[in-house]
Amino acid sequence: MSGFSPATHDAVVSRTRENITEPPMYKLLLHNDDYTTMDFVVEVLMGVCHKSFDEAVQIMMRVHRAGSGVCGIYTYEIAETKSVTIQEMARGRGFPLKSSIEKA
Repeated sequence: MSGFSPATHDAVVSRTRENITEPPMYKLLLHNDDYTTMDFVVEVLMGVCHKSFDEAVQIMMRVHRAGSGVCGIYTYEIAETKSVTIQEMARGRGFPLKSSIEKA
């Protein structure tokens, strides 16, 4: 038996939250050094940040010329995870590449 009774009337009350705030966003930065190869930086940008080859080359050149460059803007948890992943990949390949995050 389903437990349904036509004599039972329940009202469904739903409330809509009006104050929905977006999470703060963070920039993922790469920092230039004298040892990490440009090819590896492009590889990281394509693999971790899902950039196209052309975008990865542009970001890599910005990092090379300006000393640092923004790889993307993400929520805190995603930016932190990508930063750690980049540093682990670099250490695994013997490069001192540094990445960091800062509030956007």
